[in-house]
Amino acid sequence: MLASKAERYIGLCIRAGKLACGFNALDAVKKDVYLLILCSSASENAKKSALKLKNKFGCELLEYSGGLLEDVTGKPNCKIAAVREKNLAKAILSVTDDNLKIYSGGNG
Repeated sequence: MLASKAERYIGLCIRAGKLACGFNALDAVKKDVYLLILCSSASENAKKSALKLKNKFGCELLEYSGGLLEDVTGKPNCKIAAVREKNLAKAILSVTDDNLKIYSGGNG
């Protein structure tokens, strides 16, 4: 299956070392988070935590519904990822599609 443009940009983030995966990794990050990506299979508590991180970093939060985020990142049980490079975050935001939408909170 062909990856979407957004998924390819996430792959670039991984190769550049600019993607932090998981809530524990994000707890250690103090700055330079430009975009958060949340897996649609995340629990309600994880979604609440993601909204708190969104407010902490002042960045956009996207929900990935094209499968599991762990399949895109290659990290087992990855429910959230943070893009730590400004231009890659802008690129991902510019190519969002049906699989990657802005998360507004709540169900759906």
